[in-house]
Amino acid sequence: MNENYRIFFELQKEPFGADIPLEHILVTEALKAVEQRIHYTIRLGAVALVTGEIGSGKSTALRYVIESLHPSEYQCLYITATSGSILELYRQLLDALGMHGKGTSRAVMLRRIHQEVLEMVHAKKLKVLLVIDEASMLRMEVLAELHTLVQFEKDAKPFLPLVMAGQNNLIDSLTYRAAMPLASRVIARSHLDAVSRNQMKQYLLHHLAIAGVTNDLFDEAALTAIHQGSGGLFRKANHLARGAIIVAANQKSMTVTADHVRMAATEIF
Repeated sequence: MNENYRIFFELQKEPFGADIPLEHILVTEALKAVEQRIHYTIRLGAVALVTGEIGSGKSTALRYVIESLHPSEYQCLYITATSGSILELYRQLLDALGMHGKGTSRAVMLRRIHQEVLEMVHAKKLKVLLVIDEASMLRMEVLAELHTLVQFEKDAKPFLPLVMAGQNNLIDSLTYRAAMPLASRVIARSHLDAVSRNQMKQYLLHHLAIAGVTNDLFDEAALTAIHQGSGGLFRKANHLARGAIIVAANQKSMTVTADHVRMAATEIF
């Protein structure tokens, strides 16, 4: 795809991108709810969950909260989960702590993690937060042991609050008996639902403004097509909206229509 559509619509930057600066993230009520629950979890040193369908904005919500934490006061350890063992998770966490190198003993690795967290809390006077994105990928045996990460001084000190984000099956996994030690520490849950048509319109207008367009390029039928075609989920809406703009520009149409959206839909899943 060439970039003629940006010239045609006088776009100052690529529209509907995921890498927008913190100050340009659309702050919705759902996003505020995630932020409030994470801050509550940090204060109590407990566990919070952020769930939602693929493309509902979980990672964006996490980025908004994490990047809003002042680095002189907070240290955020962010890792993306895999389907690997608990040892792999420990290695990811050690890497996030700047403690590179492989280990084979989970007890030794866990002790190193705890020592580094204690160093940050006591010596550096930092509040530490562990964030595990894509947590719905974690194996049951990992969920069964994960609570040991947040246990300090006989489980009396809340030094490592944990935020887990993932798809809806994360909730199902935590209902199993093996995961109950972790689930019992959950004090806050945020679920990101598909947005309404009006919310989708607000979202599209917001992103057009970021790209330098002050007027609404989408007619009402196109807006409905994007909302229905995306299921109210932001990531797919981004793809549909950008694709429809490209189709409209190729046809020299200053208005994006439902037909343009339908043509864009043939290019994506």
